Amino acid sequence: MKVMIRKSDQGQLSAYVAKKDLEEAIVEMENPELWGGKITLANGWQLELPAMAADTRLPITVEARKLSD
Repeated sequence: MKVMIRKSDQGQLSAYVAKKDLEEAIVEMENPELWGGKITLANGWQLELPAMAADTRLPITVEARKLSD
């Protein structure tokens, strides 16, 4: 699924899924640099993000895989 990852002015990361009209805060990351691992959203969804360079600029839309609700 296509997911837009962005960072707020306060530094909080969030994920937006347009197909579901859902925007949730990222509350947990498997990798400190964000890319190439699992993230957990505030609603409990777990997504696997693609491997990318740690200095990838945000916002960016990526193809993520949903692991669970």
